[in-house]
Amino acid sequence: MDASSKMFRSSKLKQVFAEGKRPAFGVWQMLPGANVSRILARSGADWVLVDCEHGNIDDAAMHEAVPAIAALGVSPVVRIPDMQPWMIKRALDSGAHGILIPLIRTVEEVKAVVSAAKFPPQGTRGFGSPIAPQTFEAGLTLTEYLEQANDSLLTMVQIETQEALNAVEAIAPLVDALFVGPFDLGNNIGHPIINGRMDPELDAAIARILKAANAAGKKCGIYCTSGEQAKQYADMGFHMVSVATDYTALSAAVTGALNVASGASE
Repeated sequence: MDASSKMFRSSKLKQVFAEGKRPAFGVWQMLPGANVSRILARSGADWVLVDCEHGNIDDAAMHEAVPAIAALGVSPVVRIPDMQPWMIKRALDSGAHGILIPLIRTVEEVKAVVSAAKFPPQGTRGFGSPIAPQTFEAGLTLTEYLEQANDSLLTMVQIETQEALNAVEAIAPLVDALFVGPFDLGNNIGHPIINGRMDPELDAAIARILKAANAAGKKCGIYCTSGEQAKQYADMGFHMVSVATDYTALSAAVTGALNVASGASE
């Protein structure tokens, strides 16, 4: 990747990865609305994940969230509902700086995802969206987007199934980053997270994923439920760490304030 390219200079997530001095911290957007996007992007995060899998965000809301995040110098990442090529194309054509694919199971699936995310000759992505360049440096032309996209956009997959865990050493070299989905991973390996408690077997699986990413020279991220947990995984060496989710953070803040006001927290 040419660090002088316009797309690289616009991607906060790529810059933090390249510097390698600290983890890239992010927040999760599940609620639709560009104003929500802007609140999250102004938090100090390096990236905001627009969650089209479990969040209440459809295609139109995604197209509003992505440029709102990018306009504030933060990298928008889109988690798509499924690994279908048209979904990958829509997310990247909205101007996303990266995509996150859930519930990967096989090396073949990962190869298909990478192909859908790359322009020929590296892949099969269709070219033509005038929208995508608008979330990068002003003046980026469609031709420059075409020339720089394959190296600049991040393709990331979630390791959250037993099958993907079994093949993680083969999957890691194919993508830019692995991302741990601890809840589904725990469910799929027979050690679900119950009331926040994580079994040693799940801890070992997470450590294996991080090791596989490091061995392949790639990045590794993880979903966290609190700032305290995020710091724990940052200290373990994860490169991309989520810190908060809009839905749960809003609920906690409002409930906490009402408890204080009513005296229930005394």
